[in-house]
Amino acid sequence: MQQVDFTTELKDKAVLTDRVLEQVLADQTGIPSRLKEAMRYMLFSPGKKVRSAMVLWCCEIVSGQVNPAALIGAAAIEMVHTYSLIHDDLPAMDDDDLRRGQPSCHKQFDEATAILAGDGLLTLAFEILSTQVEDSCAALRMVRTLSHAAGPSGMVAGQMDDLSAENETGTMDLLRQIHMNKTARMFAAAAGLGAIAGHASEAQLEAVLEYGLKMGLCFQVADDILDVTVESAQLGKTAGKDEQQGKLTYPALVGLDESQRIAEELTIEAVDALRIFGPEADILRQLAQRLLHRNK
Repeated sequence: MQQVDFTTELKDKAVLTDRVLEQVLADQTGIPSRLKEAMRYMLFSPGKKVRSAMVLWCCEIVSGQVNPAALIGAAAIEMVHTYSLIHDDLPAMDDDDLRRGQPSCHKQFDEATAILAGDGLLTLAFEILSTQVEDSCAALRMVRTLSHAAGPSGMVAGQMDDLSAENETGTMDLLRQIHMNKTARMFAAAAGLGAIAGHASEAQLEAVLEYGLKMGLCFQVADDILDVTVESAQLGKTAGKDEQQGKLTYPALVGLDESQRIAEELTIEAVDALRIFGPEADILRQLAQRLLHRNK
């Protein structure tokens, strides 16, 4: 198999996702103009779209190609992820004025518009999964996968625990639970959406879900590290916020060196989860290394 250029592949997948997002918004004629502007502002802000790329790659790995169901899945997870960023930045949450190198949604517009933009993206994601994925069984599984990952026992639970742990003496078990719910389950959902769209076997689905969980955990450890080692201009959001807000993070709990060791161990475990696949999964193996060594 010919080696693909990772950066080009990631950009290509972002372009595919953006095309679907553009079409979805164009089809939604009833959205008030200011609300649609806020949704677009965040959806198309500078970002790598790693989760949506994972959807498309996992579909390719199990079926050999990207299909329409995977494209809808990629758009849906990008909408849910973007909603989470909008709400995460709100004054009642992490209160951040910067996201992806530009003003966060509530700073660019206003707080009420930002809340509604997030609400709109979250619900629209499930509308397109339920109406635009032709295989009804696949659509149901995709809705179930994403809603469980993003819901009150998933990402929302992680956000709640993250807020509750501020300025408290935390444990490794609590920190891992926060990271699992807040970040890792959405990475696993991305992998799962692609695998389901590609009609994966149960063994293939189980493998990519495990990969996604480990990748999500590694991503969040690396994010914690970057918060204390990189400047805001490079990071694209306000650096040092975790320490300022008394967040429970790996560097705060075990230090930078041990945090880096844990991230490396999780990367190894993520790659190992792909052992049932051959070279067709090399792009996911590359992704694991890129996320471990990212600098923003």
